[in-house]
Amino acid sequence: MRITRTRTRTRTRTRTRAAVGVAVCALALGTLPAWAAQAQAETAGPAASERGTAQHAPHHSRPASDGVHRIPLQGAVNVRDVGGYRTYDGERVRYGQVFRADALAKLTDADVTTLAGLGLKKVVDFRVPAEVQYDGPDRLPAGLAPTSRAISDNGLFVTLMTAIGSKDPVKQEEMLGNGKADAFMRDVYRTFVTDAANRAQFAATLRDIAHGGTKSPLLYHCTAGKDRTGWTSYLLLRAVGVPERTVVGDFLASNTYRAAYDAKVRESLKQSGLMQNPDLLIPLQEVRTGYLEAALAQVKEKYGSLDGYLRKGLGLDTRTILALRERMVD
Repeated sequence: MRITRTRTRTRTRTRTRAAVGVAVCALALGTLPAWAAQAQAETAGPAASERGTAQHAPHHSRPASDGVHRIPLQGAVNVRDVGGYRTYDGERVRYGQVFRADALAKLTDADVTTLAGLGLKKVVDFRVPAEVQYDGPDRLPAGLAPTSRAISDNGLFVTLMTAIGSKDPVKQEEMLGNGKADAFMRDVYRTFVTDAANRAQFAATLRDIAHGGTKSPLLYHCTAGKDRTGWTSYLLLRAVGVPERTVVGDFLASNTYRAAYDAKVRESLKQSGLMQNPDLLIPLQEVRTGYLEAALAQVKEKYGSLDGYLRKGLGLDTRTILALRERMVD
């Protein structure tokens, strides 16, 4: 009888956790009926009040104080544990499960040792072949090989190299000035939604996370760790129930972590004579809420909601979305 009661309580807790997961994920993705969302907000306390829209976050927002976990390396500047954030219902995203990064080609031996300590089982490289050829392949711990899952940058890398390589201030101004660099980045983000091949790569990565198990840490990265990597992190955190304002803070944290490195790049380009006005590159080096808004506007236009994008655009079913939360949330 005691065993039966224990099993019953276990099943009840499991069903309750699953039901909470459904509600929190739905709330995060904006899919609950209005009355249910209101009820959830009233019972969730302070966490629920954090929900906002990207347009209200400043371009240079400081990293969120409730969980950003940067991993300091010498050969990469934007490496982070995705864990630590609170969800709408007060749960916390697990540390040590998913990591995000910029390019790993310049890691030192000490950096590789640090990565080995993370226990990674999979590394996903979003860079296109031209980026890999220029920067070099990932330096990873022994026995770990990257999974190439190229996501188009809509020609960003080639555009950047063309502009710098021309050494022509007039051409550089024509290519990047007067808001053109900002507009170009917005187009890059729209392709995260409109390009079927891109969607397939995002989907495959989220499925890897959902079904990898808590003993299989995964890291994904691109070149700067801010755009393709930033969008993946945005999707993951929103899907498991982290409030939007918090997720936008995580997205914008790349500006803080990359600021010194990017400034050195601009100064080097000026000193070498390659660019008279390297500040033209700032919109390409930064992440901005406007870029995120461009992707989300495309999501709304084509799929109606972020939930629609995940389900129809990426082909993730309810089981996979709940598996993401089960893996990622304590």
